[in-house]
Amino acid sequence: MKDITKYQGVIPAFYACYDKEGNISTDGVRALTRHLIAKGVKGVYVGGSSGECIYQHPDERKAVLEAVMSEAKGKLTVIAHVACNNTADSVALAAHAEACGVDAIAAIPPIYFHLPVHAIADYWNAMSAAAPHTEFVIYNIPQLAGTALTMPLLDEMLKNPNVIAVKNSSMPTQDIQMFKDEGIRARGEDGFAVFNGPDEQFVCGLAMGADGGIGGTYAVMPELYLKMYALMGRGETAKARELQYEADRIIYKMCEAHGNLYAVQKEILKRMYGLDLGGVRAPLPNLAAGDEPVVLESIAMIEAAVKKAAAL
Repeated sequence: MKDITKYQGVIPAFYACYDKEGNISTDGVRALTRHLIAKGVKGVYVGGSSGECIYQHPDERKAVLEAVMSEAKGKLTVIAHVACNNTADSVALAAHAEACGVDAIAAIPPIYFHLPVHAIADYWNAMSAAAPHTEFVIYNIPQLAGTALTMPLLDEMLKNPNVIAVKNSSMPTQDIQMFKDEGIRARGEDGFAVFNGPDEQFVCGLAMGADGGIGGTYAVMPELYLKMYALMGRGETAKARELQYEADRIIYKMCEAHGNLYAVQKEILKRMYGLDLGGVRAPLPNLAAGDEPVVLESIAMIEAAVKKAAAL
């Protein structure tokens, strides 16, 4: 029987951290890791979309993971996203992640070319084989990857005993139920996890049976997601929904900026906590001159929502 308790809870997607020259800042990585530990989150998801993985060299991604693990090992569940645009680099990152001692590796399907089920399965299984003692999380994000996790593909992957979970970022919440049912059929009750991906649907995902969530806005307002998770665990759905609405309004506000959402969130963390994580890597757009009002209003909204959450 697999132990999925380490995947149950709030797991922020880790932001890319750069210095003033745009290089990886391992000091920033360590500082952000310590910050999230202090906030009480369950774990971190390293090297995914929020980590700007497709714009980083594999060696950079290794340096990021090593810096995270230097602070997080034994204190957080660490899931390392290792997919690259080719199998060889993905396999190398998988082997490195296992050597670092992560709890699980994760991967999106191959992007750009539309491949048959057996080729996608071969790609994922090659990574898993390179990390034979580490659990594997399928990352389903069809709106960006261009390929959706189908039931035949999931069934094929469930033949691999290391497959422990799906990080589901598709928009239909019914996908959570379908993937959870299939995982339980193959692994038994409490033997397979599904993460909610869309931050705007965290409460919905939990209601549909998600074990926890992995999200790109969790790190900037973890208090809200932690309280939503606790409220849903107590069956206080109306209060959880109230906080979900607050989080969604903040997300919509941050998205009003001309700069990329991650650039906005890193600026918020800098102003709220003194965390200097740099900007974002081109071609992602950095903050524009007129984005400061959005940043300031977002901070005010976060502070007000955190106070509200504490009172619930």
